[in-house]
Amino acid sequence: MPPPDRGPALHVHQYACGDSWVVAAAGDLDAQTLPPLQRALEAAAMRRQIVVFDASAVPFADSSTLNLLLQTHRTTRLRIAGAQPQLLRILEMTGTDATLALYPTVTEACAAVVS
Repeated sequence: MPPPDRGPALHVHQYACGDSWVVAAAGDLDAQTLPPLQRALEAAAMRRQIVVFDASAVPFADSSTLNLLLQTHRTTRLRIAGAQPQLLRILEMTGTDATLALYPTVTEACAAVVS
């Protein structure tokens, strides 16, 4: 019997953007797929004061993703760029949209003045 289909794998890539470090994810985020993103965000937070999470290719995110974003926010200036409607809904429902810095695009998140 073939193993159950776990859906598409999560892809994470990273790059510098001005003074920021961008961590981009592509795919669904849940407790099973989150570890590569968690490692990338933790490493980025150790390297840079500003980390941009590019969520533009993340169609689904669950509460484990929210927890990771809040943990990262505590250790660096986290900016979230391009959040899709489902992630935005979680952020709005939990009130964390007022805590986390949200930007429409990576370019805008990287260009924002540090306050």
